[in-house]
Amino acid sequence: MKIIELLRKEFIIPRLEAKTKRGVLEELSRRVVEFQDLDIDEMVGNLLAREKLGSTGIGDGVAIPHAKLSGLGKMILSVGRSPAGVPFEAMDGRPVHIFFVLFAPENSTSAHLKTLAGISRMLKSSRVRENLIAADSAEKLFSEIEINDD
Repeated sequence: MKIIELLRKEFIIPRLEAKTKRGVLEELSRRVVEFQDLDIDEMVGNLLAREKLGSTGIGDGVAIPHAKLSGLGKMILSVGRSPAGVPFEAMDGRPVHIFFVLFAPENSTSAHLKTLAGISRMLKSSRVRENLIAADSAEKLFSEIEINDD
């Protein structure tokens, strides 16, 4: 499955306002709830529970928070960009600028893991990371993801 198939331009926030881990997770979850009938408390609670297991900040300015949700029919991806960066307890200790938040149905273990791996593969490229950090609109972020989606 292509990463871009999980993302709608409406789920992209090109300039996050949040300054904390919890704030980022809430802001990106709220954006999805504007267009999907989901429980924001479950979304944020499940994301924070996953973060307690270990930060999803993978380094190089990137985090891939993810959670499973009851009643969700298909995976949903939300993307956010913080030009200033947010402290996220990333593996390298540096602030995170690009967030890919994945919500998956409770029973989607294989597809969920494959999607996380695909996002991670795409973000290994320093050129892709730099282009995403520089993208100042939802359209530019969407386009950069689409171009680099293997």
